[in-house]
Amino acid sequence: MRLSTRTKYILYMIALHVLLMGLVYQLLFQSKPLFIATEVILLLSIGVSIQLYKDFSQPVAFIRSGIEAIKDKDFTIKFVPTGKGEVDTLIEVYNLMIDQLREERTRLQEQHFFLEKLIEASPIALLILDFDERLVQLNPRALNQFGDAVLGKKLEETENHLLHQMSTMTDGESRTLKTDGVQTYKVQRSHLMHQGFRRSFFILEELTSELYKIEKAAYGKVIRMMAHEVNNTLGATDSILQTTLQSLPEPEFSDLSEALRIASGRNGRLTQFMRNFADVVRLPSPRREDVSLNRLVEQVSLFMRATALNQGSSIHTPEPNEPCMLYADTAQLEQVLVNVLKNAIEAGGTEIRVEIQKCELAILNNGKAITPEESAQLFNPFYSSKPQGQGIGLTLIREILVNHGFSFTLKTQADGWTAFRIQFST
Repeated sequence: MRLSTRTKYILYMIALHVLLMGLVYQLLFQSKPLFIATEVILLLSIGVSIQLYKDFSQPVAFIRSGIEAIKDKDFTIKFVPTGKGEVDTLIEVYNLMIDQLREERTRLQEQHFFLEKLIEASPIALLILDFDERLVQLNPRALNQFGDAVLGKKLEETENHLLHQMSTMTDGESRTLKTDGVQTYKVQRSHLMHQGFRRSFFILEELTSELYKIEKAAYGKVIRMMAHEVNNTLGATDSILQTTLQSLPEPEFSDLSEALRIASGRNGRLTQFMRNFADVVRLPSPRREDVSLNRLVEQVSLFMRATALNQGSSIHTPEPNEPCMLYADTAQLEQVLVNVLKNAIEAGGTEIRVEIQKCELAILNNGKAITPEESAQLFNPFYSSKPQGQGIGLTLIREILVNHGFSFTLKTQADGWTAFRIQFST
């Protein structure tokens, strides 16, 4: 059994004074005055020993109390000077340390509070992983985008295409990623040290609107330049062709006349080609009015049904249900539906389904699936997966829906059906 220093001191003083008392007792038989004087000195020695014990114990008591306060994370306890030099020095050092710890804790709490509020209010999505690379924390922006169903899962275990792309990123890497050919994000992966271990986190910044504005300004300028130059040239050329056709006698120049008519027809088709491009740039702002989505879908489906039958496909419209009223430009929304149904027909499937649920429109077809490579290029100006496509249809659709503030997606689902979905804000 190991004795403490305090116990050793007490035992030593007891043994010493017992020995002294034995020696003093021997003086009783030799000289009583000397015995009395020695007894007084012995009592004084005991008193001094007790006082010394208290003086030595006091700093230890202070230290013990201070340690308990620090363990309890209570940095408000401070000691008052006693007037004793050594103890007061210890108290001064302790009080200074407590002041510094309290200030440091307050500063850290303020920084932590500020950081939490900043993360919550940030328009940028933040995703934090744990030590096992599982999603453990999302800020409100990320929760709104991905939902809480992804928590506790690894990125590659989720069903989100964007998170799957992010799972291949390395620490410190930055990428620009697209989802469904519409939304564009700048994603950066970094790390922080927590309890001595590295934990990764992702920062997602949506660039869709900024890139859309830049992109529109760029292709708009190109289209206007092209349309101006081509139309001026084609107009003059066609005028010369028509004049020449009227001047050539028949039938000597029948072959030449036919060639000129073909050239004139080609000029007309090229003019229409350029007009299609210009329509995207000249698209007016929506002239909104109350529109019945159910009735509009019924009318456009009826209009496109003959085209679908000629291509070996059929269009199935929804049964009458809860009516959905929109505040939109009827003509522009009709153009969107026509283009989407036209693309669904040209996909080569046998069936097209139109569904309306809670003012969300879905047009599905069982035709050719969209490949991952095509998905990344969808809605890009001038891109088309069709051999004769101009890349105008989806660009026009995007322009109209963005101007209306409607969100939309186009992708092939796990069941093989390709779905174009539009979420209307009513």
